[in-house]
Amino acid sequence: MVATSGLKAQQQPIFTNYSNSYTYINPGFAGMSEGVNALGLYRQQWAGFKDDDGNDIAPTTYLISADMPFRALHGGLSVSVLKDHIGFEDNTGLNLGYSFHLDLGGSTLGIGISGSLCNRTVDFGSLHPTQENDPLLQGLSEQSDMLFDFNLGLFWQVPESFYIGFSALNVLETMTKALSEQNSSSASFVNDRTFYLVAGYPFQFEDLPMFSFVPSVAAMTDIASWQINVGAKVVYNNLFSLGVNYRPQESIGLTASICIKDFTVGYAYDINMMGLGVVPGSHEIALGYCFKLDLDRTPRDYRSVRYL
Repeated sequence: MVATSGLKAQQQPIFTNYSNSYTYINPGFAGMSEGVNALGLYRQQWAGFKDDDGNDIAPTTYLISADMPFRALHGGLSVSVLKDHIGFEDNTGLNLGYSFHLDLGGSTLGIGISGSLCNRTVDFGSLHPTQENDPLLQGLSEQSDMLFDFNLGLFWQVPESFYIGFSALNVLETMTKALSEQNSSSASFVNDRTFYLVAGYPFQFEDLPMFSFVPSVAAMTDIASWQINVGAKVVYNNLFSLGVNYRPQESIGLTASICIKDFTVGYAYDINMMGLGVVPGSHEIALGYCFKLDLDRTPRDYRSVRYL
């Protein structure tokens, strides 16, 4: 006999282009690139995956984010809007953040905080539980509620060398009231606390100055589950890039991007490695805009290959 008091699953979305989503997952990153950066990202995970009734239940995620330095506050500001559709669940969230930049002499530490609002909606009426008279779901139709929380982040960056960031999302683990008023033991919406660790180290080839090699890693966990991404890409003259990303026991992703003036267009395709023939691959499209600002600082040669 096995008894369980509750079930948990990963809530935060995952991206193959995770280095483009630092504004969303780490408030300490805001303004670190010394320019106005905007990103639009669309991810269709397991494209075309359907349930037994023919409903399209594949996770679909939209992310719009922007950040910029703000000298008057000695740091940077960020904003992000996320819409995540998973089966019969829809999450729409807004994050507003600030990062204080601490000059460490040759490197910068961003110390960030952001507030978040998330509207969560689940259509319980479309679910078909194994036990038809499940007391936790009985009488439920479409339910929604608004959750408020906040995020914390540290992002340390040495220009043209390496970066490392650590962040915690949904620190309060906000919980709503029971979804069913007639059932005190009914399920509730909860924002799972999620931790992120990201790092990268761009290498410049001495014999091939037009090329650079950028390995990176990103790990996330809500304690109940872990997700690790290990990636690398080769960048040519800050204009083109080709890369690969490995997500253990889940997928191998192939990435490509091109930079036209201040705009970058990227695409990623994840090849399913879970051994389940019915699960198709995943598509991800990213469109970025980066406008450098003259911040009247000490002149130095600085380039960012993270957005390629």
